[in-house]
Amino acid sequence: QQVILGIIGTYVTLKLSQLVLRSEFWISVPSIKIPKELSQVPEPGKKFDLASHEALAKRKKLDLTIIKCWDPSTLDDLGTIPSTSPDEVKSIVMRARVAQKEWSKSSWTTRRRLLKVMLKWCVEDQERLATVAVRDSGKTLTDAVFGEILVTCEKLKWLAENAEQILAPEPRAPGTTVIFTKKVRVEYPPLGVIGAIVPWNYPFHNVLNPTSAALTAGNAIIIKVSEYASWSTRYIGQGLKQCLAAVGAPLDLIQFIYGYADTGAALVSSGVEKLIFVGSPQVGAKVMETASKTLTPVVLELGGKDPFVICDDILPAELERIVQVSLRGVFQSMGQNCAGPERFYVGNKIYDSFCTKVAQVANKLIVGASNLEPAKIDCGAITMGTVSIERLQALVDDAVDKGAKVLCGGSMQTLEKHLSPSSKQQKGSFYPPTILAHVPDTARIAKEEIFGPIMCIFTPFDSDDQVIQRINDCPFALSSCAFAQDPKRARDLANRLDAGMSSVNDLEGTTYLSQSLPFGGLKESGFDRFAGPEGLRGLCALRSVCEDKFPKFLRTAIPSPMQYPSKGMSHIFAQGIVELFYGFGLRSKVHALSNIIKAATA
Repeated sequence: QQVILGIIGTYVTLKLSQLVLRSEFWISVPSIKIPKELSQVPEPGKKFDLASHEALAKRKKLDLTIIKCWDPSTLDDLGTIPSTSPDEVKSIVMRARVAQKEWSKSSWTTRRRLLKVMLKWCVEDQERLATVAVRDSGKTLTDAVFGEILVTCEKLKWLAENAEQILAPEPRAPGTTVIFTKKVRVEYPPLGVIGAIVPWNYPFHNVLNPTSAALTAGNAIIIKVSEYASWSTRYIGQGLKQCLAAVGAPLDLIQFIYGYADTGAALVSSGVEKLIFVGSPQVGAKVMETASKTLTPVVLELGGKDPFVICDDILPAELERIVQVSLRGVFQSMGQNCAGPERFYVGNKIYDSFCTKVAQVANKLIVGASNLEPAKIDCGAITMGTVSIERLQALVDDAVDKGAKVLCGGSMQTLEKHLSPSSKQQKGSFYPPTILAHVPDTARIAKEEIFGPIMCIFTPFDSDDQVIQRINDCPFALSSCAFAQDPKRARDLANRLDAGMSSVNDLEGTTYLSQSLPFGGLKESGFDRFAGPEGLRGLCALRSVCEDKFPKFLRTAIPSPMQYPSKGMSHIFAQGIVELFYGFGLRSKVHALSNIIKAATA
């Protein structure tokens, strides 16, 4: 214990000394204060009629001019927000362009200050921000703080400390023929206006993630939020406006639009310089098709079926750790994660032990409304209601029909024992924590994204080669993780998995906690990246620059044999240059010089 305290003390001392030595440490960072009522239920006691809403949606009779908002865990009615029309989208893009032209001239001191204002807001207002995210998505407060606030803080901190260096003009090696006369570099000016279409599963982070990166690179951003997570932008949007105002930035740098497919299509075709889309492969294909008409580049992050591999050399103590890691991975935000373990592959020798241990814990989990009982709730709500619950049940039923065993949950009839006392009265959108074992590879759940609170443990494996073949036979390839007592074995396994990201002996989410790493996948999980230097530079209009190394004394001229009109020896001269710089051996160099002299003196 004393050793641990000593390490912590040393770390804190070093960090404080680093802060004090920075000149910016002495500049005060303003706090953001948002009216509390924006985080509260507008009309306490008023409940949303979800059944009627879903019936209208099924018959395609919804009023698409407004977004209806509700708390999935309590069915509190959160009011309505007007949809943004295509004409309004055009106007918003125009205002963003004006703001971006001004912001593109901002100094790095100003941009860093903005990031620090945003970071301070996240830290000081984290409880209310988490409450807002919980109310809009139905997740638990723990899930909101751990999955939204913490990773957002890490992103802002990383950008503030590294972005200037990453986006600074980067000297490159000049070509062989101009090495003595030229200097070259890559510059990273901003693209302009970025569009982002983000999902509902992380109402706060899904907004701050593209916003912080876009603004850091000198862009403006327009965010189309999901119709299932629009209410929270009242609070989040107000906070972002105050952050902009605190550093004197144009308020139109960040704008929100609301609506359904037509609003999203209007943003994609609006002429934004780049479009970030996070969602399903089906909708991603439509986004790409629409973007192709204006040749708008897109970043597609389309979900995954992340494998979680546990080798049979794992010792008992290590298995206890892995059990908790696996449960956090599955039930964090009720499994409604872009990158989260959906396919568990466990070695034969430890298979039964792992299944028993995860089932023992899962059967004790409490489901409910976290804003009502924050200390007691393990699992929150299913954000999209009956639409998702019926889909999840169909996947479970298919797996069971094909031989899977239910170790926990598995049907709405088992929900009652998991519900907290207060949540039994709320009639929220809940699904029981579920664990399936001995799931065959032929089940639908092996190929279709779950996006829900289901731990899917496939039939056991006997060899690493066998399990790799099974895992890679999948249309998705976003993230992955592999566990073994021998770190080399775990590393070798992870390296062979089809995935854009891999974690060794830990949950794959650790790659996202390292914001220096790019985020994205392969196959139907999409392409391009956000986060890391790659994601940040992807928001820039890369420019290659070449100029004279000594402009006052030496400037490149076209050699006489190459000048117009032709003297008949230009091809000989060009051949000599090629052979001089790229030929092999002394004889080749001499021959090259001979041709150059011959052409020059002709």
